[in-house]
Amino acid sequence: MTDNGSTQPTRHHPIAIIGGGLGGLTLARVLHVHGIEATVFDLEASPEVRTQGGMLDIHENSGQAALRAADLYDEFRKLIHPGGEAMRLVDPQGSVRLAQEDDGNGDRPEVDRGQLRDLLLDSLPAGTVRWGKRATGARELDHGRHEVTFADGTAITTDLLVGADGAWSRIRPLVSDALPAYTGISFVETDLLEAASRHPAAAAVVGDGFFICLGDHKGFLAHNESDGSIHVYTAVKAAEGWLDTIDFTDTETAKKQVLAHFDGWHEDLRALVADADGPAVPRRIHALPVGHRWDHRVGVTLLGDAAHLMSPFAGEGANLAMFDGAQLGRAIADHSRDKESALTAYEQELFPRSEASAADSAASLELMFGDNALQGLYDQFASHGHADN
Repeated sequence: MTDNGSTQPTRHHPIAIIGGGLGGLTLARVLHVHGIEATVFDLEASPEVRTQGGMLDIHENSGQAALRAADLYDEFRKLIHPGGEAMRLVDPQGSVRLAQEDDGNGDRPEVDRGQLRDLLLDSLPAGTVRWGKRATGARELDHGRHEVTFADGTAITTDLLVGADGAWSRIRPLVSDALPAYTGISFVETDLLEAASRHPAAAAVVGDGFFICLGDHKGFLAHNESDGSIHVYTAVKAAEGWLDTIDFTDTETAKKQVLAHFDGWHEDLRALVADADGPAVPRRIHALPVGHRWDHRVGVTLLGDAAHLMSPFAGEGANLAMFDGAQLGRAIADHSRDKESALTAYEQELFPRSEASAADSAASLELMFGDNALQGLYDQFASHGHADN
């Protein structure tokens, strides 16, 4: 029996990445480009076990820079959703306040998250990702090594441990006591499938790309997806327990309960929820404190949401996770004989970068769900030259 209580032998991996999301996979890919082997451990049973979410706008100076570092930029360009950078801002009566078309020259092209994840997965050597590995805990050993235990009773040791395991990271407690806090915003996610043919009114309202409708501390955010569906986020500023008052096992009743908060809004907007296909999925929005950082600890670091979970209202989360992975991979390659110098160099750049983005995300949340949100957002677009229409 090993010292972790398991009857199975403990395997050693020089570099262990906990979490196979975009950030962890980008790190593994950049290390592979530099001839450095790493192993990724992901809680999901397989890459096909669930859909990976909706569209992502990939920013030039973060997500795209990461894909260049991963030697995947040309392949990424093939995944871009034409028209995805279009944007429409609408008031609760259905009047369009701003419509911006996608002319193909923008620096934030839209791609399907699942396709992007597949691109990263397919770029890694077979066996790099170990599936069905839900981390249950981690502890420090001697000589800067760490042990990670998994729900299946197995364990590993590693010389360099990277927590890329998201909001509720099992690795974060090794470096920080911080926990995500509820931001005051709750989502209910719905989908309209085959929108052009089955939901033409909704398709006409949303347009080709990203759709925003705000008012009275709530709203609808929607994406026109690459598969022809529309993914809708109904957002409400509410107490943390609000979602618990809704029975999501009864989809039709749940939709009616959500729409009770949108009495008086245009019927075409309410139809984004009322006519949705499939389940309504609740999600509370959490964030780590703006400026979250930690004192360097030997042999371990974090990236992505594990390091700087923020609200999605500045569109930075996935981009930053990928950029973190690329920057950490480069640092390890540049300091191949001294992993602590690599981690220190990475963290020194990580902290101010993530603090700035987290502050932007928090400010966007306050703007979008505060008083006079629609006009405030319109003015923000105007200040960036996007309100010509």
